[in-house]
Amino acid sequence: MTHELADIAKGGVLRVAINTGNRALVQIDGDDLSGVSPELARRLAASLGATLKPVVYSGAGKVFADAENDVWDVGFLAIDATRAQKVSFTRPYHVIEATFAVRAASPLQDVTDVDRAGVSVLTSTGSAYDMYLSANLKHADLERSGTPSESFVEFQEGRGDVVAGVRASLMRHFGDDPGFRILPGVLTRVSQAMVLPGCDNAKIAALDAFLGAAIDDGFVARAIEARAQ
Repeated sequence: MTHELADIAKGGVLRVAINTGNRALVQIDGDDLSGVSPELARRLAASLGATLKPVVYSGAGKVFADAENDVWDVGFLAIDATRAQKVSFTRPYHVIEATFAVRAASPLQDVTDVDRAGVSVLTSTGSAYDMYLSANLKHADLERSGTPSESFVEFQEGRGDVVAGVRASLMRHFGDDPGFRILPGVLTRVSQAMVLPGCDNAKIAALDAFLGAAIDDGFVARAIEARAQ
């Protein structure tokens, strides 16, 4: 069904939004992008006979903010009802966990300890876990930063009592630093999907079929496994 998607690659170029803020899905080394999202982008471009043009973002909120600006043709975002007002989602291709990091001396020992009065939670604006916290945090105070990386740096510099993030990204940033801990437990599980701007039922059905084939033939699992090695 990729013929339904042929006209999204304008002039033979497929512009794909890649969020490097999610280390579970994308890894970056200089100009080299690896991980399941870039691999899916390459496979889609090849199936369309198009040249891949990555449009690199440092956070999911920035990808979503550009959904109506004709900057990208296809992207990767967590499924969320609010985002569905501007983008269309395929089925999920991966589910990732979000949790918190704290300073080593923090009295907080588990994710369930965080939502209490007097606790300041730092999050990345527009991320899936930011939207989850906005809807579910009852007692703690929510503070927002820019991209995930920016929120991690600000937390290291003293802002907030905890910082939220994708577990893989938190581990990469704080895992080797004895001054910080990653809390056990799960804040939320985030279903990651491919997305198109707007709502075109035929095109999103075709993209979903493309993704389904990549899941069924083991392509997605191999790309995720390669990241884990």
